[in-house]
Amino acid sequence: MARPPVPRRVGCRLAARGFKPIGRPACALKTVTLSWDGLEALRLADLEGLYQDAAAERMGVSRATFGRIVSRARAVVAEALVEGKALLLAEEAGVIEVETPTPSCPLHSGGPRRGRGCRCRATGRRQDGGGAP
Repeated sequence: MARPPVPRRVGCRLAARGFKPIGRPACALKTVTLSWDGLEALRLADLEGLYQDAAAERMGVSRATFGRIVSRARAVVAEALVEGKALLLAEEAGVIEVETPTPSCPLHSGGPRRGRGCRCRATGRRQDGGGAP
């Protein structure tokens, strides 16, 4: 009997369902599919610059599993870029837990930041009475 999959924590939201090369009709393109956990692994490793240990902990998987996920995701994105294919985000999410980001601003329902006042760009001033950020 196979072991049940461990739920992966995903904290990113994507406004688009896919991406395609400019100037080519989508109906004429071959497609590749990127999984939700692959997108999250790319975000953590490449966008946020986390090491695999820290990124794996944030996703709730082992470091080796994270390495496989990010390697597979990079291969899918590279294939789409090099071969001019449309990149689609998987319709089915698989076994994931979507995290809702907690704001660090006390004005926006979050707790205070450790040792600092709020630097919320929406208000333009610090919560602790300081000047502009």
